[in-house]
Amino acid sequence: MDLFKHNVGKLDRLIRVVLGVLLISNVFFALHHPIGWIGVILVLTGIAGICPLYSLLGINTKSAAAKVGLK
Repeated sequence: MDLFKHNVGKLDRLIRVVLGVLLISNVFFALHHPIGWIGVILVLTGIAGICPLYSLLGINTKSAAAKVGLK
């Protein structure tokens, strides 16, 4: 099992980054909530394309063509 293998597809990455930015921006309106840290994690995993939790659970959201290196 490789925890640092690319396993996040394009749509999943886009959703992670958008949701992460929304959670981070929420910190500016509610400073006493630590929800921004979840946003930071989502943005980082979305940019990197690697999700260690997906690796542990055996999930891969990349397309079939991207898995074999065609895209």
